[in-house]
Amino acid sequence: LLGGLIKIRGDRCWRDLTCMDFHYETQPVPNPVAYYLHHSPWWFHRFETLSNHFIELLVPFFLFLGRRACIIHGVLQILFQAILIVSGNLSFLNWLTMVPSLACFDDAALGFLFPSGPGSLKDRVLQMQSEIQGARPKPRFGSVVRRAANVSLGVLLAWLSVPVVLNLLSSRQVMNTHFNSLHIVNTYGAFGSITKERTEVILQGTASPNASAPDAVWEDYEFKCKPGNPSRRPCLISPYHYRLDWLMWFAAFQTYEHNDWILHLAGKLLASDAEALSLLAYNPFAGRPPPRWVRGEHYRYKFSRPGGRHAAEGKWWVRKRIGAYFPPLSLEELRPYFRDRGWPLPKPL
Repeated sequence: LLGGLIKIRGDRCWRDLTCMDFHYETQPVPNPVAYYLHHSPWWFHRFETLSNHFIELLVPFFLFLGRRACIIHGVLQILFQAILIVSGNLSFLNWLTMVPSLACFDDAALGFLFPSGPGSLKDRVLQMQSEIQGARPKPRFGSVVRRAANVSLGVLLAWLSVPVVLNLLSSRQVMNTHFNSLHIVNTYGAFGSITKERTEVILQGTASPNASAPDAVWEDYEFKCKPGNPSRRPCLISPYHYRLDWLMWFAAFQTYEHNDWILHLAGKLLASDAEALSLLAYNPFAGRPPPRWVRGEHYRYKFSRPGGRHAAEGKWWVRKRIGAYFPPLSLEELRPYFRDRGWPLPKPL
């Protein structure tokens, strides 16, 4: 429900049903299925958006409409999360979201998973349940204490949830924040707004002594999962999470001044730092001296069209240079930058 409301309030494309026209291409780390889903007909994207609103805004209330509606809620939520897992690399988020929905299924709903008949595990459990229901022992001190603790915890959570509910009802709903120092009750939501185009930061290095020389050869570093080489197939890693690849997705929305860590990474690459290079898929300077210069280039990426010229050339992506993300930098030029921030200067191998 939180995610559904933040979408309706956050971006017009969720209200005019066009967000799925862009989502598969612009999500943090697309997978191969996203490539084909992106090229679905327009009416299918409208259906997807409407289905998202139905599941996130209406289905949660099924929990209060009785046993059958609760089971339907569990089925729809798990199916919804499974579709999200198949269509994108959203780390472990969707896998964890499935877990609470398992509580929607009682013993009767899951009974078909277990064999029945005399002597079976299912039969023994039913006998135990009937015996327990027939005996009504007097409450003991421990059970009274446990019940009091449960009620107290429920009252505490209800009290801490007041600002969460007020935020939920507010027209200025805040996404992904906490309201107390213990972080017990929080609010969250994903994709409140959808980016309409995909941009990427491509890190490049050169061994040329003069970075501005026309004959300087710049070579691309490749990350493990984020788009880089247009001919490389999108990865499939869920539920695993490449955090650096996600950070590079966020960095492409802003400038390097807002993401000073990317210059820290550039310094590591200039020194051929082993730990930093272990986070990448391809180091163009492997077995060679480290690069003398590293720069960041800003590109706009779009999925190639199936059956089109670029796809026929084996390219999943079509990219166009926007401009420089950060200028060519040497390790010596980064020395004062590292010193001002208290970062140790990497030592070249």
